[in-house]
Amino acid sequence: MKLIQQLRILAWIEGFTYLAFGLTMPLKYLYGIKEPNLIVGMTHGIFFIAYIVWVLLAGLKYKYSFSKISLFCFASLLPIGTFWIDYKYLKKEVQ
Repeated sequence: MKLIQQLRILAWIEGFTYLAFGLTMPLKYLYGIKEPNLIVGMTHGIFFIAYIVWVLLAGLKYKYSFSKISLFCFASLLPIGTFWIDYKYLKKEVQ
């Protein structure tokens, strides 16, 4: 599997785990149920780090500009940012 395909998969997983916080945060803070947030938090943390590493690896391999790498990294801080990155940039590179 190509690096860019792996990055697309990581972008989607990172995005979904980020959105999962929308479910687990109310459970934690409104109902005092902490376990789902711990699981989602750890999972999201792992995939967030993996996404950033893959962005850097892809940036080196495909000679992305600093601004493009920065945009890809910044997008991971927004709830649907990685989905947008996949749609706007990564999907085109695979085709």
